[in-house]
Formats: sequence, C-alpha cells, structure tokens
Amino acid sequence: MEADEILLQTEEQMEKAIDSLHHELAKIRTGRANPKMLDSVYVDYYGAQTPINQVGAITTPEANQLLVKPYDRSILKDVEKAILAANLGVTPNNEGEQIRIVLPQLNEERRKQLVKQVKKIAEDAKVKVRNARRDANDAIKKLEKASDITEDDAIAYQEDVQSLTDKFIEKIDQDLTSKEKDLMSV
Repeated sequence: MEADEILLQTEEQMEKAIDSLHHELAKIRTGRANPKMLDSVYVDYYGAQTPINQVGAITTPEANQLLVKPYDRSILKDVEKAILAANLGVTPNNEGEQIRIVLPQLNEERRKQLVKQVKKIAEDAKVKVRNARRDANDAIKKLEKASDITEDDAIAYQEDVQSLTDKFIEKIDQDLTSKEKDLMSV
C-alpha cells in the first residue's frame, strides 16, 4: 500500500466517524420533533423486523408533534407497540388511522442529561478519528521501515495525517456545540 492510499483510507475512516456522529445526534431529541427520532424503531411486519419509515409515512404537523400514518391500517397496533418498546420517552396516541406523538417539553434536568449523552457520543467519534490517525501513522512507519519511503517523506505524511485529524476533531466540536445549543435553548 502506498502512503497516498493510506491518507485516502484514513480520511474515509474519519468521514465514517462523522457520519456515525450525525446519525447518533439525530436520534437525540431536542424540543422540536424530528422524524429521524424514529429511525431506531422497528415494527414486526408479517414476521419481519421492518424500519418504521418503510411501513408508514412520518410527518411533523407541528413543531412538537410527529404523525405516523401506516400504509397498511391493519398494523396500527404493531406500530404503536414498536414505538412504546423503543423506549424513546414518548407516548403514542392511536387515532384510529394514524398515530400522533406529542413531544413533551424538556425540563432542565433532562436537557442536562441529554447534553452529557451528546458529549459522550462526540467523544466516541473523536476516539474513532484518533484510532484512524494511529493506524495511519503505524502504516506510514511500516513503509519507512521497509524503505519504501524516506524518513522525510514519512514525517511529511504524518503531518498530513495530523492535519486531517485536526480538521475532523474540529468538525466534531462544531457539531457538539451546535447540538448543545439546540438542547439548551428553550
């Protein structure tokens, strides 16, 4: 493997860490309704665990409400059970043809808990980025040991890896700050 390939592979791994971070942050609810909150909900649909967004339409009629309208009305009870089982801290209201979820306002204590959770998720993403940096540096050192690249080139590549790391850590910090501000604003 060449040093340039190592850099590309490292950047790819860091991008995956950022994507994972965004996916996890989307699940954490702020005061506003977001259909992505239900991404972790799976409905038992004819014996198969199916994502809720594939068995019905999810809309936000108001800022603090989600509306789930199953394409097949016969699974309304299953959808309701799945939402309850997902432990999202919300109560679904069965309205006969659809399920309405009203999100309660977050109290100060719950907001602080969510901020702690967000910080942990961000730290996990940073660890993934740092692991990618470590792997890249190890691979570059192996190339240098095998005399495939010079010592100066190895140092230059390691500096490139570090600047990539800094860039991605900064992105994570920006996402964290943004989500914290979202959570703490009433």
